[in-house]
Amino acid sequence: MNKYEIMFIVKSTSGAQAIKETASSLKKVITDMKGKITNERDMGRKDLAYPIKKEISGFYFVFNCNTTAEVVAEFNRKAKLNENVLRHLIIKLDEE
Repeated sequence: MNKYEIMFIVKSTSGAQAIKETASSLKKVITDMKGKITNERDMGRKDLAYPIKKEISGFYFVFNCNTTAEVVAEFNRKAKLNENVLRHLIIKLDEE
């Protein structure tokens, strides 16, 4: 298993329940496929540097996890399909 940091931004115009459901559904993608989330941060609402899909702010979430490349590929696919996710970024961390 490799270490990854996954960050995604959820639309702020979605309701509070939709924001929580989006974050939990993306977390479920990792945990259902035997990935382990070591750290989870809800960074709250932040203004975007530039408008994305006519949104000027979003809710930021960061997951640090130990998982396989297959799980990351599935997360990437699900994040692209989810209309509430404005952007996402997956970084493979170096082994120390």
